[in-house]
Amino acid sequence: MAYKRKTWQEKMHNNHPEKIEVVDKQFADIPAGASMYIATPEIVDAYIRHIPAGTHTSLQQMRKDLAAEHNAEYSCPVTSGIFLRIVAEAAYEEYIAGKPIKKITPFWRMIDSKSPAAKKLTFGTGFVKEQRAKEGLLF
Repeated sequence: MAYKRKTWQEKMHNNHPEKIEVVDKQFADIPAGASMYIATPEIVDAYIRHIPAGTHTSLQQMRKDLAAEHNAEYSCPVTSGIFLRIVAEAAYEEYIAGKPIKKITPFWRMIDSKSPAAKKLTFGTGFVKEQRAKEGLLF
């Protein structure tokens, strides 16, 4: 039996719960003993949907905001980046399927064409550049 790869929409709605963990040893920029919030793709999606048009927010800022909102000292740098990509890919999937641009998650407000996340997008950076230009954002 062949393995069927999940769609980005399936990855987006994976039903894994958000959680807070205490890290037992230093992890990326998080010191041992600190509380670390692990979001979900849907929480990242909701965060991005609240970024005003024409505004860029960094992954680092989202991590700080989500940690504060959920009473943790930090947000996980690894899952935050992964979930940002899932949100972008899922939104683009919706766009290609015919959903109007105003109805998809405006992930280009967090991903610019030079960011590490942009380099991993299956659809390249052209769409990101185009949407950012329409909102007056650089790159």
